[in-house]
Amino acid sequence: MAKLKEKYIHRDIEPVIKEMAKNFSAIAVTGPRQSGKSTLLRQIFGSSHTIVSFDDPVTRARAVSDPELFIENCGEKVIFDEIQYVPEILSYLKILIDRDREKRGRFILTGSQQFNLIKNLGDSLAGRIGLLDLLPFSISEKKRVSFLKKDFKNTKSYYINSCLRGDFPEAVMHPGIDIKHWYAGYMQTYLERDVRTIYDIGHLREFQQFLRLLAVRCAQALNLSSFASDIGVSVNTIKNWLSILEASRVVYILLPYYNNFGKRITKSPKIYFLDNAMVCYLTDMHTVGNFLTGPLAGALFENFVVQETVKHFFNKGLRPRLFYLRTHNNTEVDLLVEKGLEVFPVEIKLTKSPSLNMAGPIERFKADFNKLKIKEGCLVTLSSGKFKLSQNVSVLDMDSYLACLS
Repeated sequence: MAKLKEKYIHRDIEPVIKEMAKNFSAIAVTGPRQSGKSTLLRQIFGSSHTIVSFDDPVTRARAVSDPELFIENCGEKVIFDEIQYVPEILSYLKILIDRDREKRGRFILTGSQQFNLIKNLGDSLAGRIGLLDLLPFSISEKKRVSFLKKDFKNTKSYYINSCLRGDFPEAVMHPGIDIKHWYAGYMQTYLERDVRTIYDIGHLREFQQFLRLLAVRCAQALNLSSFASDIGVSVNTIKNWLSILEASRVVYILLPYYNNFGKRITKSPKIYFLDNAMVCYLTDMHTVGNFLTGPLAGALFENFVVQETVKHFFNKGLRPRLFYLRTHNNTEVDLLVEKGLEVFPVEIKLTKSPSLNMAGPIERFKADFNKLKIKEGCLVTLSSGKFKLSQNVSVLDMDSYLACLS
C-alpha cells in the first residue's frame, strides 16, 4: 500500500530561482493556490530567511498599521508569504532595497497570481525584482514521487494520471485523499478567497456557471457572445471573468497565429485549463473510459499536452510564445511553438495508431506558409517512442516531445 505522505519533491524551477536570487534584491514567485510556492521557498531559503505569512490576519494587521517598523523587525532576509494581502508594504521594500542595491536575494515574496499584485510589484519594484510563476507539478516532477514510478512510464499513464489525480502537489502526494472532495474544497476556497475577496465578484453563481461551461469547451475557440448569452451577462463581464481566470493561472489563453502573410486567419483565442483534473471535476468525468473514449476525450488530451508545454517553459523562467492556426481555407494546426525565428508545428491526437493523413495539417502549413522558417513538425499521440510519419512530420510520445522543446 502506498504511503500517505511523500518527502519533499524537488521542483524543476529551483535552479532558476537560485540564479535569480544572485541577481535581484527581491524575487516574487506567484501562481495558483496550492501549487507549492511556500513549500518550495521554505526548502530553498528556510535556513537563511525569516518566514512571515500574511495568511494570519493578526500579522496582516500589524504590517498594515506600521509597515516600516514591521519590516525592520522581520530581520535582514525575509520570505513574505501571500504578499497580495498587504500591498502597502511594497513601497517600503523599495526604500530598503534602494539603500543597499548590492544585497541580493534579500526579500522573497509569494502570492496567488492576480492583477493588482503584479501591477504593484511592477510599479513599486521595477528593475529590482525577478518575477516567476510556479504551476502545479509537471510530468518530470511527478516522476520523482516514489509510489508513482511503477506505473508512471508512458504518455497514456501520464495523461490518465493527470485526469484522475491532477497535478497539485497535495492531491498527487496524498493518494488517500478523495479527489472529488479535494477539488470541491479547492474550488470553494478559490471562489471565496480569491474571486470574491480580491476581485469583488458580484455574480458568484454565474461565475461558477461560466467556469463549468469553459471546462466543457476546453481546447475550443472562445465565443464571448455565446457565453454571455448562455449565462445572461454582458460580453464585457465575460472578458473580465476570463482575465481573472488567466491571472489566477487557472486557464491559459492560446492566441491565434498573427504572422498571416495575407491569409485569412481565425482571430478567436482558444482556452485551456492548466490542470486536467480540474476540467474533469467541473464536467463530472471521473473514469478512465471518459478520458479515452468519452465526448471530451480528444479535447482533454489536447488540454493535457498544452498544459505540459506551458509548464515546460514556465519552469525555465520563460514566457512561452505559443499559438494555434486556423485559416479560412481549412489549414489548421493545434499548436505552434515559436522559438526565435523558427516555428515548431505540433498536432495532438488521442490515438495509438497514427495514420498518414494526420500529418496533413502540418504539411499544408509548411506549403501555405513557405516564407516562414518552419522546423520539422510532430504529432503527439499515445504511441511510444519516436518515428517518422511523413517527410515533414514525426510521431512523438510526451517524453520525446518535451525533449524537443528544450
